Amino acid sequence: MKWYLAAKKSSKTTDEVRQSAPILAPEEWENHLIALSYQAVEQRILDGTATSAEYVHFLKAGSIKQREELEKLRKENELLKAKTSAIESERNRGEFYKQVIDALSSYRTESPDELDDAYVY
Repeated sequence: MKWYLAAKKSSKTTDEVRQSAPILAPEEWENHLIALSYQAVEQRILDGTATSAEYVHFLKAGSIKQREELEKLRKENELLKAKTSAIESERNRGEFYKQVIDALSSYRTESPDELDDAYVY
């Protein structure tokens, strides 16, 4: 399914409809809409017609507290990735040890039962 976006560009003399290239993935489409929204809000801020909610949004986004929260989330994501990697590594190590034990057991000349009987005397 192809998405075609038509954004209306207004001018005092003429109204033109601009059509962008087709966007195939929904994430790309969403990111495009977000970018257009930010551009519209930026224009309203420059024109002095932005709402108080729009100003508050950007004031919060630029605050030290918000930046620290974002940094904390990034660090938590890194920690989760490291834990996931460690779990996968441990799983691989267990499989490796099993393969080593199986390979070494093939070098035995006697079965394990015969070895136990040999040391009973």
